[in-house]
Amino acid sequence: MSLRDGGVIRGFGARLAAAMLARGPLCVGIDPHPALLEAWGLTDSVEGLRTFSQTVLEAVEPLAAAIKPQVALYERHGSAGLAVLEELLAAASAAKVLTIADAKRGDIGSTMAGYADAWLRDGSALAADSVTLSPYLGFESLRPALDLAAANGRGVFVLALTSNPEGASVQHVGGAESVAKRIVEAAAVENQRWAEEALGSVGLVVGATVGNALTELGIDLAAVHGPLLAPGLGAQGATGADMRATFGAAYPAVLATSSRGILAAGPGVAQLRAATQSTLQGL
Repeated sequence: MSLRDGGVIRGFGARLAAAMLARGPLCVGIDPHPALLEAWGLTDSVEGLRTFSQTVLEAVEPLAAAIKPQVALYERHGSAGLAVLEELLAAASAAKVLTIADAKRGDIGSTMAGYADAWLRDGSALAADSVTLSPYLGFESLRPALDLAAANGRGVFVLALTSNPEGASVQHVGGAESVAKRIVEAAAVENQRWAEEALGSVGLVVGATVGNALTELGIDLAAVHGPLLAPGLGAQGATGADMRATFGAAYPAVLATSSRGILAAGPGVAQLRAATQSTLQGL
């Protein structure tokens, strides 16, 4: 698929900002865990994966600004699982729902260029509107993906400050000049090319449950001018009120992510849609 419109490439950040304004600031994670497939009465198979994926998209399509399929849970089914992911990405595009491939790719040189080609190139079967990236080989190691995304009107979400307990052992190192802060500042520099748009196309992943870490590390997310993907809403304990307190002035750029909190309402489309609506109201 191509994001060119009459020869003009619309930035991912601008498209996401428009979707958040129209539908609300919610991203629904599509995480087909084996236990969840079983709870839905589905087999842990390619057929179960396909039914699960299509059902979630049908349920959330009118309400979610984006969906975020967890790539690992498709990869575990091999090439047939990736084919289901390709189908989901194409169906979401047809339904005009933005996609975030949660692949957390990160490498150097030609290998990083290969990942970028897979997820961000026009015409790739796995092309998503955006992809999550890991910067822990150095932010500049992401250059092939940053440049290809910009050229094709796509986006990236770079891991910055995650809420898993192990994250602090790397991300908080450096105190006032922490690793996380440097990643945030690098993203802000990248987003200068979209200074005239509502949001830049280099987003960050910042956990909804990071608590006071932003204040303690002196991180200014409002200056990033990019979308902030915030997993942790619902099942992981964060509420809309918690997120408003955590993100402060940056809250308008937050795309809150809920996976289990919504998916547990399945397998019925009506129940999933009601759970999505209820989550949106909390934001």
